[in-house]
Amino acid sequence: MKKTLLLLAVLGAALLVALPAGAITNGSLDGNAHPYVGLMVAKDASGTPLWRCTGTLVSPTVFVTAGHCTEAPAATAEIWWDSDVQSNAAALGYPFTGESSGTVHENPSWDPNAFWVWDVGVVTLDAPVTNLGYGALPAANSLSGLKVGSHTTFTTVGYGLQAAFPDQGHSSVKDSALKIRMVAHPQLIQIGNKQQPNSLVLSNNANTGGTCFGDSGGPTFLNGTNVVAAVTSFGKNWTCGGQGGVMRLDVPAMRDWVLSFTP
Repeated sequence: MKKTLLLLAVLGAALLVALPAGAITNGSLDGNAHPYVGLMVAKDASGTPLWRCTGTLVSPTVFVTAGHCTEAPAATAEIWWDSDVQSNAAALGYPFTGESSGTVHENPSWDPNAFWVWDVGVVTLDAPVTNLGYGALPAANSLSGLKVGSHTTFTTVGYGLQAAFPDQGHSSVKDSALKIRMVAHPQLIQIGNKQQPNSLVLSNNANTGGTCFGDSGGPTFLNGTNVVAAVTSFGKNWTCGGQGGVMRLDVPAMRDWVLSFTP
């Protein structure tokens, strides 16, 4: 996730409705379970790094992430596929030279003042990646029939913050932000609402794990599959507790837009 004062101004610091989010809390190391999930650093036209996110390779040249990860002034992106960028940052060229690079694309319906409505972005890679496998898009409207409750779980993957908590005696927030690919298994709390009609709301607690600030755009897989049901989009507080929101990829307009970049 990119951390900006603009979001504080738009959403307010006391009653936060939705905050760009990502990464994994109370999770476990992913290792090589999802090699096609990568860490992305967006860069402006001059090559200056802006923010980092997570995303999923869904074809040799198409990387799906969150919409707020590809908004202006982002122009290009560097992507790392290593599961432990933290330990290997110097050797891997982080944050300037990734294992892959590409051009970022804003969703045509993207609205920075309501990012939680169409929060899907795409990076088209300069060179195809063919040795990692791919995530798959869900069938159109296929998530609408999911049953809310603890029996419906997902596999969520991301890099970035593993914890966020208030700094005792201060107004700031402390965090753990290792650039390591991790995995959690949140449960389905809600399918959309009036304000976030294209989202799923998932659990975010010590039992199931969840998402937090650090890397938006990470995949939420249908459990036991490579189907990317949604991408990590927003949280509901600065300490990443309770619930988190993910943006559905089975919504026809989102799905069709992503598919428009594939051969």
